[in-house]
Amino acid sequence: MSDAATQFEALRPRLIRVAYRMLGSMGDAEDVVQDAWMRWEAADRTAVRVPEAFLRRVVTRLCLDQLKSARVQREDYVGPWLPDPVVEADEVEDVTLPLMLALERLSPLERAAFLLHDVFGESFEDIAGTLGRDPSACRQLASRAREHVRAEKPRFPISPAHGMEIAEAFFAASREGDTARLGTMLAQDVSFYSDGGGKRPAVARVMRGASDVARTYAAIARLTRDHRGALVRYAYVNGLPGFVTREADGVLQTTALLIEEGQIRAIYAVRNPDKLQHLEGGLH
Repeated sequence: MSDAATQFEALRPRLIRVAYRMLGSMGDAEDVVQDAWMRWEAADRTAVRVPEAFLRRVVTRLCLDQLKSARVQREDYVGPWLPDPVVEADEVEDVTLPLMLALERLSPLERAAFLLHDVFGESFEDIAGTLGRDPSACRQLASRAREHVRAEKPRFPISPAHGMEIAEAFFAASREGDTARLGTMLAQDVSFYSDGGGKRPAVARVMRGASDVARTYAAIARLTRDHRGALVRYAYVNGLPGFVTREADGVLQTTALLIEEGQIRAIYAVRNPDKLQHLEGGLH
């Protein structure tokens, strides 16, 4: 492997992390990073003092271009849109799923300034070079973004063990369609997001309210009683307690739970097979 490839491969996981948090799509993130590799291979690398900073700048600019077309695509998306699920054994707190949804409401420049500064720790001087704005403008972009996403940061953190206990209890109650048990676990204003992308059955809108959500899970349990899917594993899904299942049609599904003060405030189920392919072979 060449020196250029060795340097790049060492940085690839971090670059994918940047691109994924910008785009919310693992496939798009991998495409952007591959494009960055081609630019890195063709660059005058002797003039690059800090390869990671250089490549992060390239990836961010490519993501900004990608976001312009992504916004158009999202307008035609069938049902609620959720980012591709990232499944990890341990809790990751920098960008959880609710925060990623909040980032969707920002302009591309606001999103980039916020992520580069607040998540990846870059200075506004470096961000200015990436975004083509002066440092004070980048500071304002990040400040506006921070105001928008502040409400989505966890207000009542729970221990990992307690979060997984609730995830396990919810899995059991939802599979049995136990409305009484679900009613004790769901916050009254719970929101249920189900992303099928028009390719698998899913709730066509964001459902709100404990009674409606509990009844929906009860109906699903009745319909699938003779051909239920199976639990693959409990895990953190985009930083939230949850689980992965393989449904009766053989396709994976992820479910993530936003838990506050011991109750489930939001449920995020990803069913779109296009968003789950990257998980195949990586779960154990």
